[in-house]
Amino acid sequence: MSFETVSVIGLGYIGLPTAAMFASRKKKVIGVDVNQHAVDTINRGEIHIVEPELDIIVHAAVTEGYLKATTKPEPADAFLIAVPTPFKSNSDNENGIPEPDLTYIEAAAKAIATVLKKGDLVILESTSPVGATEQMAEWLKEARSDLSFPQDNNIEPDVNVAHCPERVLPGHVVRELVENDRVIGGMTLKCSEAAIKLYKTFVKGDCVTTNARTAEMAKLTENSCRDVQIAFANELSIICDKLDIDVWELISIANRHPRINILQPGPGVGGHCIAVDPWFIVSKTPSEARIIHTARKVNDAKPGWVLNKVKLALANYLLDHKDKVASEVIIACYGVAFKPDIDDLRESPALNIVVELQKVHSGPLFIVEPNITTLPENLEIKSKLVSTKEALIHADIHVMLVDHKEFKKGDVSFLNKKYLVDCKGIWENSFVD
Repeated sequence: MSFETVSVIGLGYIGLPTAAMFASRKKKVIGVDVNQHAVDTINRGEIHIVEPELDIIVHAAVTEGYLKATTKPEPADAFLIAVPTPFKSNSDNENGIPEPDLTYIEAAAKAIATVLKKGDLVILESTSPVGATEQMAEWLKEARSDLSFPQDNNIEPDVNVAHCPERVLPGHVVRELVENDRVIGGMTLKCSEAAIKLYKTFVKGDCVTTNARTAEMAKLTENSCRDVQIAFANELSIICDKLDIDVWELISIANRHPRINILQPGPGVGGHCIAVDPWFIVSKTPSEARIIHTARKVNDAKPGWVLNKVKLALANYLLDHKDKVASEVIIACYGVAFKPDIDDLRESPALNIVVELQKVHSGPLFIVEPNITTLPENLEIKSKLVSTKEALIHADIHVMLVDHKEFKKGDVSFLNKKYLVDCKGIWENSFVD
């Protein structure tokens, strides 16, 4: 079994680094994406996302002829599907549980089906609800009845199918793709063996073999565990605020216990994984996933709590400055990415807070986000992208949402703590009373 040509469907935050890793090992890689801008950018040897070290690897791979991007699938020996798995629009049922949308996976499966041949391997990397890999195999079979697939109970199917979820940290993707262990969930043992051979092209970590359903559930479990832990910290911050306790000091003290490791609270939970994956479990087992469901509700409610804190800071400011009206008050929001030191705004609670603040505040908003050069369209109405220095000097109210490294530098003690909402605890003790 030889994998000389690898196709990666979806050239986003996971697909492009994965394609680059294979290309760096002298494999011919065909990247496929419906975004023409992304395709053109990659074919110039450039990248359309922010990820340390990735630009150098992509440039070398394209220059040396090992990586090319296109909008339509071409024949290959292995196909990796790394497309989004969002929620269906307006899919919340009476219990408020969103339903996963597998439309992109279906479209990708049907697209590659036209170029599949005997001996090919198809791997679903997209984080998916349990059963998605089996469903993908059915879509492939429907499109290619001339080929046999694992669900046909064929010992040696024409096409092997597996699930291998990504489990990397944005900002460290290049290193973690190589070093992290991988979960390989084949629909049969032979499928797993084929997938392991492919990933061992560049993966130095262990490849742990299981079945497709367990592999799907493993990724959901990892992120649901984190979500529950973050929910505990977020709920603790709300409790401490009501009881007039410094939550940052409290967590620091509690974590001195040898068996306690409380995470840090924040404005909510964002990103394409932790804010999404628990719902895949809840949607499948709503009666059983009670703790997971509650954690999701706690974290989803945190942005609203932060917004109310900003409104309170604005009210305090106007009480202290009776010569001003709300439309004259400048509010600065620091960070709109979903986590520190990246440009990824997907499912960002910080971004959601700013969007809602834009609706309720009549005055100007300063947005400080050092990892982007232009604001999203939904923030262009009365928001302005400014530097940290400009915001600190000219804004009246300061809202710390994402603890980017740039915000941890410099002196902010000249600002007034009364007009601060610090969701990350990095400025709160630096301000004057």
